[in-house]
Amino acid sequence: MPMGSKLGDYLRVRRERLRPEDVGLPGSDRRRVPGLRREEVALLAGISVEYYLRLEQGRDQHPSDQVLESIARALQLDADAEIYLRELARPVRPARRRAVARAEQVSGSVQSLIDDWATTPALVHGRYMTTLAANAMAIALSPFFAPGVNTMRAAFLEPEMREFYRDWEGMTAKSVSYLRSVIGAADDDPRLIELVGELSLRSDRFRMLWARHDVRHQTSGVSRLLHPQVGALDLRYEKLAIPGAAGQMLVTYHAEPGSLSHEKLRLLGSLAVRPEPGTAVPAEVSLTGESRSTRDE
Repeated sequence: MPMGSKLGDYLRVRRERLRPEDVGLPGSDRRRVPGLRREEVALLAGISVEYYLRLEQGRDQHPSDQVLESIARALQLDADAEIYLRELARPVRPARRRAVARAEQVSGSVQSLIDDWATTPALVHGRYMTTLAANAMAIALSPFFAPGVNTMRAAFLEPEMREFYRDWEGMTAKSVSYLRSVIGAADDDPRLIELVGELSLRSDRFRMLWARHDVRHQTSGVSRLLHPQVGALDLRYEKLAIPGAAGQMLVTYHAEPGSLSHEKLRLLGSLAVRPEPGTAVPAEVSLTGESRSTRDE
């Protein structure tokens, strides 16, 4: 997809999601299109209608920083969404994209570190939300946190995940907006295309969320879970970038000390079975844990 059309699609979606009254303009019942008109965005951004039209149609591919800042303000983009807008306008070079696409591996030191956390669920996500490594507590918390499983795919396609997440709709919305923030404009990687294509075909909710173009780089929050053995859990998660490992995030879960969830997490720890040290699976492993080559035989 040409760069200009990516930028144009994003501008159109964000424009259509704003109402005139959201930006201080008078509304009308006679509008034939949703959201703001192009000329209204141009007015708010202080640029000509013709220039904004060229941007949305992909005929101008070099907007200045000042123009991007004005459009972001007109469309009421938050910080994450504005960063995404700038990435669409200035995508990374192909050589850098090829480097990102190389097979992802977790270092032995990181694997040893999380294996030693006997009461803290921890896993390492790759660039496209496939678990590259996990400790025993993470797998005890959910088998869909095991190495080789793509947690994005599991969230939308596995019925058990709807029960596991007590706020499944909120979780899926945050997951999609987070994925967009991570990939930025580099959305032509074959693995991402395959993942988005599969989920778009098999999940109406994913297709709707992906089309919204929401972007939010949320790296901490609370997961409201329902575990089949220990019951309801309210766990705080943290996502930490691993230095020197592009795209890899260390994800940990913990409970407030002294809380009921904390006691349940300790109980879950006593039930967890430790895997063999260094159990890490390449990103290409499927949801079932079988390699693609084996599955296709």
